Amino acid sequence: MPTRLYRFHCTNGYELVADLRGKRLPTMALMRLHAERVAFELMQGGERLDWSAWQVDVYDAKGRPVMTKPFMDIRR
Repeated sequence: MPTRLYRFHCTNGYELVADLRGKRLPTMALMRLHAERVAFELMQGGERLDWSAWQVDVYDAKGRPVMTKPFMDIRR
């Protein structure tokens, strides 16, 4: 099954956690699931208590936006 490269950048508009490597995934469903996993892991590992302004911005290999998911919409 062919895969596509996605990059999962997290930001609150002022700070950025950039995904420089990206991840190859075969389906949009797996891309959405991985975006949630990235956000969840950042929230678990961070010292920040308020993640309400943060979101995951997903881009394709050419740098085009694919999806934005607010951290507050992440299923925990």
